Amino acid sequence: MGNWIVAGFVPPPYPYDSLDELREVADTFNSGCVDLSVGAPSDPPPSAVVEALSASGAERGYPASLGSAGYREAAMGWLARRFGVDTSEVAIAGCVGTKELVASVPHYLKLRDPSRDTVLYPAISYPTYAMGAALAGCRAIAVPVDAQWCLNLDAVDPSDAARALCLWVNTPGNPAGGLEDLAAITQWGRDHRVPVFSDECYIEFTWGADAGASILHHGAQGVMAVHSLSKRSNMAGIRAGFYAGDPELVGYLSEVRKHAGMMIPGPAQAAAVAAFNDDTHVDAQRAVYTSRLNRLRSLLMAYDPQVALPGGGLYLWVASPDGNGWTLARRVAEEMGALVSPGEFYGPAGAGHVRVAAVAPDAQIDLLEQRMAA
Repeated sequence: MGNWIVAGFVPPPYPYDSLDELREVADTFNSGCVDLSVGAPSDPPPSAVVEALSASGAERGYPASLGSAGYREAAMGWLARRFGVDTSEVAIAGCVGTKELVASVPHYLKLRDPSRDTVLYPAISYPTYAMGAALAGCRAIAVPVDAQWCLNLDAVDPSDAARALCLWVNTPGNPAGGLEDLAAITQWGRDHRVPVFSDECYIEFTWGADAGASILHHGAQGVMAVHSLSKRSNMAGIRAGFYAGDPELVGYLSEVRKHAGMMIPGPAQAAAVAAFNDDTHVDAQRAVYTSRLNRLRSLLMAYDPQVALPGGGLYLWVASPDGNGWTLARRVAEEMGALVSPGEFYGPAGAGHVRVAAVAPDAQIDLLEQRMAA
């Protein structure tokens, strides 16, 4: 058959696939590679989650796209109990984890308002914010970040703001752990009539504070908080999250998503309810991540004496001595047998750094300490 497909969008290489060579280098160590490149939890979810998943009885019927009433009530209860969010004027709907939501929101918003074609996102950030714009055929405009790795909204060109479908903010931030001024960002969005989507998947791991900040602390008008159980409860494989905020915007997105067939499986919803209703396992996990971040920081100070603990999140953001993140990633593979992510995965402005995920089991961090001591 001849080639009858007209050239159009060509998906870029998936960033983490480019680490295969460095993985092979790290694998030469006794006991193999210690993978610190992806923020995939290694600790088990609570036993109640596994029990609910296996005994839900929800396998036969189609689940509600919005999430069951129990699912949404548990999520809202968690927001109120854990963070003091007033949910009286907030609408909520479930999503299949949050990556699919991040990737699809620009497409749905473009259908709603074809006069706008731009997605604003942090210049150093989770790659799917920009990819969601590309998949929707939109412009992805990176907003510069300041010395604390937070958004500098003064740098947004007014013409880009006028064309913006949404602004993404991530706090605590991935990869650099910055904590955003959500009050100021909310006001900017309202002043410019740009919906603000706040990715708060690391909110339970805000360090140096008793409770994390949510954009919902500043009212629901024109904003959306996006949450996931992947990191909070070690449920990345179950795929359960939610979005909550402006009732009109939640209503629009939830109706579109019904037609797209976006549904959290019923057993996953039951497991999520069990997770939302328990805080004890999260407090224990906070202690685990605090320990791992400190241990890894001590090791990585061999490369960056100024490496700091993040304001929140599960990652260390480490500067390369020669300003090239790939060079440092190779050194870490060769000298520690660990795999880390070059900072350019998170935007060109991150090219001088690497991201180190504090998710490996403690026994593997023991290995790294032994290797560096030797």
